[in-house]
Amino acid sequence: MGYSIMSRTTSKISKLTSKCCIASSGCNADQTTLHKYLKFRMQMYEHQHGKELSAPAIGQMLAGTLYGRRFFPYYTFNVVGGLDENGEGVVFSYDAVGCFERLKYTVSGTGQALIEPFLDNMVAYKNTDPAKKPTASRTCEETLELVKDIFASAGERDIYTGDFVDIYVIKKDGTTYEQFPLKKD
Repeated sequence: MGYSIMSRTTSKISKLTSKCCIASSGCNADQTTLHKYLKFRMQMYEHQHGKELSAPAIGQMLAGTLYGRRFFPYYTFNVVGGLDENGEGVVFSYDAVGCFERLKYTVSGTGQALIEPFLDNMVAYKNTDPAKKPTASRTCEETLELVKDIFASAGERDIYTGDFVDIYVIKKDGTTYEQFPLKKD
């Protein structure tokens, strides 16, 4: 039995605005089409209104777009992340027909079963003694190192996880991009 890995170097994330990105798992052709369509809608909005669409508005637009295709859906499972109008982080998780939920964190794709328990433990502190929960928030650098560690661990155990992870860090003053290699052999 063979494996269906078409490309280990295809990016699954797109920057939609200066404060919002979308990551997708599922069918690559549908993902590419959906990302192009969303970028087109962003451009149209910006031309008509002279400003970027906010991350929550993009989240709602994506839900409508996916629901509109529910009878012949984009076979993608999406995560939208960004900043709202107040500069607070937002994360939305979607199924293929547009049902979505705003969460503190989420993950999608073949490594989901490996990554979700790490996030539950290290971000939400589920199954952690309340007396041992940290009182201070992580810095951006600490969070970035946590993400790298989690993806490196998943990449070692999941054959379908690619050779690198694209990381966008979205802050009030701009977005930075980093490509972190997972396989070093």
